[in-house]
This record gives sequence, structure tokens and C-alpha cells, in this order.
Amino acid sequence: MVDFFVIGSGLAGISFCEVLEKNGKTFKLFNDNSQVASKVAGGLYNPVILKRFTAAWKAKEQLELITNFYKGLETKLGVKLDFKLPVLRRFASIEEQNLWFEKADNEVLSAFLDTHLIANTNDNIDAPLGYGNVSGTGRIDTKVLLEHYRLYGLHKDFLREETFDYTALKSDVNGIRYKSTQAKYIVFAEGFGLKRNPFFQYLPLNGTKGELVTIEAPELKETSVIKSTVFSIPLGEDCYRVGATYKWKDKTNTPTLEAKKELLEKLERFLKCKYKVVEQVAGIRPTVVDRRPLVGSHPEHSNMYVLNGFGSRGVMIAPYASQQLFKLITLNTPIDSEMDCSRFTKKYYKKAE
Repeated sequence: MVDFFVIGSGLAGISFCEVLEKNGKTFKLFNDNSQVASKVAGGLYNPVILKRFTAAWKAKEQLELITNFYKGLETKLGVKLDFKLPVLRRFASIEEQNLWFEKADNEVLSAFLDTHLIANTNDNIDAPLGYGNVSGTGRIDTKVLLEHYRLYGLHKDFLREETFDYTALKSDVNGIRYKSTQAKYIVFAEGFGLKRNPFFQYLPLNGTKGELVTIEAPELKETSVIKSTVFSIPLGEDCYRVGATYKWKDKTNTPTLEAKKELLEKLERFLKCKYKVVEQVAGIRPTVVDRRPLVGSHPEHSNMYVLNGFGSRGVMIAPYASQQLFKLITLNTPIDSEMDCSRFTKKYYKKAE
């Protein structure tokens, strides 16, 4: 018998397993690689929503956790994951500059929005009005994280690479039984895969398809993230990740020519040098109508939990939400009401006849 089953090894599942391991809990992690949103993500962490110059949800609390969290993973896995990168918001108008200064006076945003504007010195970028600089930013290499955590899980013998069979799951007051294995609790961290989950599929999880391209631009020589109508994120070796799109109808992981065209048209509004596309990827983000995560217990099965709905901010939200869920399960400490999945129970959940 183990303490936990964790279903899904994206950012949510890995983050929760890290909390379990640090607290001496035993667990089995299940993954079938059907969900790729964490793997193909841009990996940017940024406390400000730069379209509207507003603070991201719980940004301060999340930033306080992630440095040590990812540093611990780097030490454990023996790889570099956290790349501290400035994020520069390209101004499209004088009105945007004025709004930046106005927002910088906000009590929360003042910690993140630098009031010393930065002039553009890169001849390969069109930014005549300069940039605003955001503090506390960087990029997590999510692809490297997932690949190396998989190897770690196989080495430690807690990872089971298989498609989880919900029909083989039995739950009662004594715990959870799955085939020949038992656990006290089960946590579903499946991303958009939650739509197939018979226990939590009542939750209003939406799938938002995001696509990104990677370009090679030897002349660009830019070391900061540039945010205009798209992000341009430096990856090293003259490569840059450009994204992302937001589509609500297509629920496949297949890249499209439409998204590629959209991204490159937006990129070329400020990029002035030659480039070539070397990769295009797509994934379905697990998003929620009220833009808050889905975390908490099942209405009837008290030993079943969900950890989901991080949208495009998984690298920031996952460690924070995982800690809160662990305290809920082990100490009965209430989680933040804004992300408690019980907010949807009355409207969406129907008890079995």
C-alpha cells in the first residue's frame, strides 16, 4: 500500500509528487503521455498580465515559492531548468506608456513594473517607443523537466507508464484500490484529460488550444523576452520560441498552418531580420471559465482529489496549488476559496441514482 496515486505527470503531477516526496509520503505516478500541454509550453513565468497591465492571480505568493521549488528539482535531476530572463513589454503607443506609469503606482503592481523605461538598442527590432521592464520573470524548460523527471521516476520505481483504467478503480472508506495496488488517496492531475475522467468530468474544464513556433534568427541577438502581440522568448543558440495562439474549438494536438501564419504575421510587426521556422508545436491548455484552478475533493468520494485548470500559467501556479492541496488532505487546512472546485458542485454535480 502507498499513500497516494497521482494520475498525470505534467507540471501539476510533478509538483504534487515533489510535495509528497519532501513530506516523506509514498506514491505511484501514472502517465500515458496523452497530454502534451506542459511539454510544449513556453514555460514563461511572469507576474503581470501584459495585455492589460494587471497582476496575475496570487502572483506574489506564487513567486515566493517557485525559485526554491525549481532549484530543488535542478539539484535532484542534475539539469538546468530555471533561466532568469527579463521580460520587456514593447509599447505600441504613448497611451500605453502612460498606462504603464499609472499601473506602476498600484500597491501590488509597483513591485513588478519598473518605472525606468528602456530604450530599444537592437536594430533588428522595431520598438521606437521603447519598453517597460517586468521584475521577477524567467523561463522554466518544461520539456527538459518532463523528460528528466520521467527518468527519475523510472529509476525510483514510482512511475507507471500506462493509460489509467478508471473501471479498475475501487473506492471505499478504507481507501483506493487500483488493480493489485492500494493507496489512501488518489489525485487526478490530468490536464485536459480530465474530460475523460468519470469522477470529475462534471467540472467545467475548457480546452484552449495553444500553438507556438520556434525560429532560428542568427542576426537577432536578443537576450530578453520581448512581449508585443506575441512573446519572443530566447532559447539560446540563436533560437526563439514565439507564441502563443488561443483557439477554443480545435481540441487536437496537431499544429495548423492557420496558427503558424497568425504567429508569424504578429512577429513580423516588430522583427526586422531574417529568420526560419524550425519547429511548430501545439497542446490543449486546461482552462476554466472563471480563470481559476480546479483543486479539491470529490463531492462523494472523500479520498479522491483533483489538481487542474492552470491554463497558461502552470509553472507559477502548480507549486502553490500543490502545497495547498497537500495541506487540505493531510491537515484539513482549507484551500483558497477561489480555486476550490466545490464552487462548481451545486451547479454541475449530479449524484448517481
